[in-house]
Amino acid sequence: MTTSTRTVKQLFDLTGKTALITGGSRGLGLQMAEALGEQGAKIMLSSRKQSDLDEAVAYLKSRGIDASAFAADLGKDSAITPLVDAALAQLGHIDILINNAGASWGAPAEDHPVEAWDKVMNLNIRSIFLMSQEVGKRSMIPRKSGRIINIASIAGLSGNPPGSMKTIAYNTSKAAVINFTRTLAGEWGAYGINVNAIAPGFFLSKMTKGILEHLGEEKLAKEAPLQRIGDDEDLKGLVTLFASDAGKHITGQTLAVDGGVSAV
Repeated sequence: MTTSTRTVKQLFDLTGKTALITGGSRGLGLQMAEALGEQGAKIMLSSRKQSDLDEAVAYLKSRGIDASAFAADLGKDSAITPLVDAALAQLGHIDILINNAGASWGAPAEDHPVEAWDKVMNLNIRSIFLMSQEVGKRSMIPRKSGRIINIASIAGLSGNPPGSMKTIAYNTSKAAVINFTRTLAGEWGAYGINVNAIAPGFFLSKMTKGILEHLGEEKLAKEAPLQRIGDDEDLKGLVTLFASDAGKHITGQTLAVDGGVSAV
């Protein structure tokens, strides 16, 4: 019988690790960046707006976290390589990639603009493929090590109940993220790369504010077994598990963080 020589605290420690988080200037992205930074990781954030990034970096630094940022619109293929260039220049290598940047669009399926469909698909799944490919080839595969964490959604696990949201492009893109995660995990396990996904339920954020106002925050909370929606702490534990050696034998998995909504 063999026993580990590391404590649980040591398994979750990210001291000396580096992380690139897309869509990291606010909301869930910033929450995950803070979690990894608190565990000792050096952080680079990316989002479209430099002003949002400056505010996020200042916040993380006030918490004692080593953080930097690079503005990039990942809905455009041309933004991928410059972002990875900047991350490698700043971090040296990339241990952890969190593909969090995303967009939604509400419209009935019969009237959904094709331009909006393309916008959602380009950011929510195409950019995840391109970011993972670039970071994999340039940093993780050569080093035979890495953690990729894709942000899906419980919207990728089911359709929408009648009378609720009309978000066919968003739901479809997030379902694609889930199977992309499984498939990449199968291919890249040989390189020592773990690929997992998080499927959040309703969290209060800029993206969900309108939906929460339309559907009713209290009503949504009551529909969850835990009778609540997500808060500013609820992704921290899981993202740290997936990013650290505590999760080194977990790959190809999608875990919902939704108060039990997807389980009932």
